[in-house]
Amino acid sequence: MKYPGKFTRRVLAVAITLVLPMTASADADYDALKKQVEQLQRQLQQVQEALKRQEAKVNEVKENSVTRVEAKALENEVNAASEWKDPNTLIHMAGYADVGYSSGSNQDGSFNVGSFSPIFHFQYKDKVMLESELEFEVGEDGETEVGMEYMTIDWFVNDYMAIVGGKFLSPVGQFRQNLHPSWINKLPSAPPGFGHDGAAPVSDAGLQVRGGFPIGNMRSNYAVFVSNGPELITGWEDGEFELDGIKAEGTGTDRDGEKVWGGRFAILPMNGLEVGMSVATGKATVTGIEDDTGTAPGLMGEQARDYDVFGFDAIWQYKSFALRGEYVKSKVGGAITGATASDGGEWKTWYAQASYLFPTTKFEGVIRYANFDTPHASQDQKQWALGLNYLFASNIIGKIAFESNEGQTGSSTDDDRWFIQMAYGF
Repeated sequence: MKYPGKFTRRVLAVAITLVLPMTASADADYDALKKQVEQLQRQLQQVQEALKRQEAKVNEVKENSVTRVEAKALENEVNAASEWKDPNTLIHMAGYADVGYSSGSNQDGSFNVGSFSPIFHFQYKDKVMLESELEFEVGEDGETEVGMEYMTIDWFVNDYMAIVGGKFLSPVGQFRQNLHPSWINKLPSAPPGFGHDGAAPVSDAGLQVRGGFPIGNMRSNYAVFVSNGPELITGWEDGEFELDGIKAEGTGTDRDGEKVWGGRFAILPMNGLEVGMSVATGKATVTGIEDDTGTAPGLMGEQARDYDVFGFDAIWQYKSFALRGEYVKSKVGGAITGATASDGGEWKTWYAQASYLFPTTKFEGVIRYANFDTPHASQDQKQWALGLNYLFASNIIGKIAFESNEGQTGSSTDDDRWFIQMAYGF
């Protein structure tokens, strides 16, 4: 084996001396450069992320600046649409409905839908409330008839007074304003004279103040109102005009410009007993002529007549027994001028009713007597009504009743009738 010569060994030594430092220097530079690149990559990534965040903020600012008005408008709309969620606003729906079957001595038996009457209440805090009752009925021809029983806006001034404006149920007496709903009325029909074209006013359009206050150890309630006057209907009979009826149903237009003032005051001297008195006075004018084809309104310039109403009502309840009664008289004065000049007339009606819920049962017996007297013999009516009710619940009542009527022979007021009715209050 040959070994390198001296010269060769010197050349190798020099080469090794030169190469080793260069290699070490290159490795060090590479590591440093790698670290710098990695640091730059991290910084670049941070800068990119910062730019993205800044861009998002800029876009958000731009979007907010562009849609601020629209957003505010949308917020207002949402708040308005969400009024029912406002704890200051209370919304409530109540009402009643009834169905049944009726048969008369001179008419065929028929199933019928009495009415569907939803009642709406919208109250803001304890200050103002809007209330309204609609009435849906199926007529004899099958057509649906819609009416508004009442609609008022009530301002609760304090614990003793509320101011009511709009169309309201007449405060004269008790039946019309408190008892006429079918699930409250213990018989399927209203007493003669307490319906439309009767002696008792049905409703008024105007302004009312009502409430109650204590009198010593007793309680009281009151109502005072001013309203559009009623309209009078006249008919041609025996060669002259005669008053045919009083339309006291809260008309939306006062055709004769005359107003009626009135009210009711009642005291409750003891638990279960209430006694009330009602009065109304003003003017009324003939606005329509009734003939075989119906009522034709449109008369103008007729003489205004005196119009006066007096009423008395009382109720006594003791345990399961209730006794109530009412009397109402409406008087219209005569007119000596005008196309329909005629004498005046009086419409009087009263009823007495007793009911008893048999102990430990859901059966209730009821009996009522009523007497309706008018200027026309064909409208006079005396009535006995006897009924038996079954209370499925406090707001659901089934009724079967018989009416024995005494009126002019051959008129509908002389027909005896049977009723079956189911009434539901909600």
